[in-house]
Order: sequence, then structure tokens, then C-alpha cells
Amino acid sequence: MTVSKELLDELMSGLKRPENLLGDKGLMKELKVRLMERMLGAELTEHLGYEPHGEPTSEQTNRRNGAAKLRQRLVGGAGSNTRAGSGSLLSAAYPGSVPPDRRS
Repeated sequence: MTVSKELLDELMSGLKRPENLLGDKGLMKELKVRLMERMLGAELTEHLGYEPHGEPTSEQTNRRNGAAKLRQRLVGGAGSNTRAGSGSLLSAAYPGSVPPDRRS
């Protein structure tokens, strides 16, 4: 597949500084994220055998559960920078919440 010059011109039309293209909130990062999401969605559709928002067959035991943003939990109260993870109070209380390869 070839990307047309017109499409590139349209994508780059609002870019005034290099950070707008290559920075943390730049066009390249957004394109990479969107392409990865689309590829992973197509892979999941292929694996499960039905489209998003579609109904799986009765024999299908795997299901789409939706999507949610991941949030980082902090341990130690307000103002604490301790992350929930290996060695934290949260992982001690819920040992299954930390993957085995990340446990200390």
C-alpha cells in the first residue's frame, strides 16, 4: 500500500514545530497507537471469529469483555508515590495481582 502525497500533506498541515511530529503527543505517536489498536483488534476478531459488537456463536466460549483504561493505584495514602506492584502493601494483600515473573 502506498500513502499518497495528498494524505501526507493533510496529516502534516497543522504541524508547526518538530515536537508536533515527533514529541510525546505528536503525530507519529498517535499514528503508532492507532495502528497498533487496529492490528490488535483485527487479530482478536480473527481469533474469536466474530466482529466487535457482534454476537458469538453458542459454541464460542471466549468473549469480548469490552475495554477500559488502566489506572495506576497508589499505596500509602495521599501524596505517596509508592506504586502498587512487587513489594507493595497491595501485592502482599493480593498476591495473585502481580504476575509471577514480576514478584520479588
